Amino acid sequence: MFQYIYKIENTKEKKFFIEKVNLFIRLINVFAQKNNLVDSSLNSDVSRDTIKRLKELEIIESYSEDEQKQLLKVLNAPLFMEFITAVNYNLKYQKLIGDLLNNLDPSKRKIIQEKSKKKAGPRTIDFFCGAGGLSLGFSQEGYKVDLANDYEDVCIETFKYNHPEVPDNRVILDDIRNIVDHIEDYVNSDIDVVIGGPPCQGFSSANQQRIIDDPRNELYKYFLKAVTKIAPKFVVMENVKGMLPYAEQVIEDYQNIKIEKTNKILSYSVACKVLISDDFGVAQKRQRLIFIAIRNDISKKRKITPIDLFEEIDKNNQKNKNHVLRDAIEFIKPLDSPRIKNMTEVDDEITGKKVDVNLFNGNENPYLKLINEGRKIDYVFNHKARYANDINYEIYGTLEQGEDGTSEKIKHIMPYKHRNHIFKDKYFKLVEDKPSRTITAHLKMDCHSHIHPRQVRSITPREAARIQSFPDDYVFLGAYLKTYMQIGNAVPPVMARGIAKVIKKYI
Repeated sequence: MFQYIYKIENTKEKKFFIEKVNLFIRLINVFAQKNNLVDSSLNSDVSRDTIKRLKELEIIESYSEDEQKQLLKVLNAPLFMEFITAVNYNLKYQKLIGDLLNNLDPSKRKIIQEKSKKKAGPRTIDFFCGAGGLSLGFSQEGYKVDLANDYEDVCIETFKYNHPEVPDNRVILDDIRNIVDHIEDYVNSDIDVVIGGPPCQGFSSANQQRIIDDPRNELYKYFLKAVTKIAPKFVVMENVKGMLPYAEQVIEDYQNIKIEKTNKILSYSVACKVLISDDFGVAQKRQRLIFIAIRNDISKKRKITPIDLFEEIDKNNQKNKNHVLRDAIEFIKPLDSPRIKNMTEVDDEITGKKVDVNLFNGNENPYLKLINEGRKIDYVFNHKARYANDINYEIYGTLEQGEDGTSEKIKHIMPYKHRNHIFKDKYFKLVEDKPSRTITAHLKMDCHSHIHPRQVRSITPREAARIQSFPDDYVFLGAYLKTYMQIGNAVPPVMARGIAKVIKKYI
């Protein structure tokens, strides 16, 4: 999870290394706070045990003079001293700390991976994996992620951290085009399900050609190429609802797949449906177009069609309890907006922290039990409020739940009133007794469209993640605004679980 210091070659690698060092320090600090174990006797002396621990973390190989200099240069003196003190604290209280640092510890990750290898379960590959929402849902249903791929470095860092059961060399930062052309280097055994959400951007009602053949949809074509080469039993492909008018073209592409394998010709039957996350118990109405394809031999053997699977998913959803926004955002520390710019990376009791002690258990209501799988969560992550200037702060405090930028109450200060026909949803105060409006990647630009229903601020990344049904201990790495992008682009894990559960019966 860390990187050998001598291998750091560029600014991005340095940035992620420093972030993980800071995460390590924060985890130690919140542990000390929660357990009332602040130890002022510890210092930044580098002992033999300290060096051994740094080796275990795969930060250094020998603590040579060159490695010492580079580590000090990358971290700078104050952070270096703070980190070494945290490492020494870890050594002293290792048993009490337990598994808190496991996701950052290569030796612990290897143990987790060995245990995962011994467990039976369907195998899946996740292309365009993003922060890992689809993979998480499938993993929670007992699937084993054999390979994950994305071209966003921050998404790969988040995926690796939260999926310690997947070896780092099986989470690939690269363009799918480079992987698919050499897929045999990555996949050498049968795969049960290929999942993913390839971006499709070439939509135009004026275009009379096959929209799906638009050059901007090349990545979708490579997803199909991956399916053809891997020949999984099932495929789950998700996309925006706006792709629905062109769904027949996608279905046609899947039906044209012909694979010769063990003297058989394999093909696929496919169907699609717009599924709504609220039906799965997620606290928002998020609509996604889902394609499910089944290989012909499996369809025949199991006497199942994609339409049958969708019907079974719908039937299961009828048993689910619906949840509203309040269910997702209660039982979490109240915060206020920072009133000073550039404070999003600064921890603060009033505006929130990247890592904090959870004042609650994470299982206080049925929704939190659902997303946290009934577990008690000791620490909460990414719960940090966003800066609000004077105008926005007044708008946040003035609007009532369900009101938007057209409200007469904010007419005198509304900065976009001359363009209300376009920007009426630029500001919107969420309604707590209804499912949330959709969490989108646009939140990285601003959060005016998702104002907290009771507090004078927009929602935090953690609240957005809860609305998306991520568990409270799912950590989003990267710069503050990038966390919103990762969360907004994800498939809700609980929704993924509902799909995975039905497919698993027929593997």
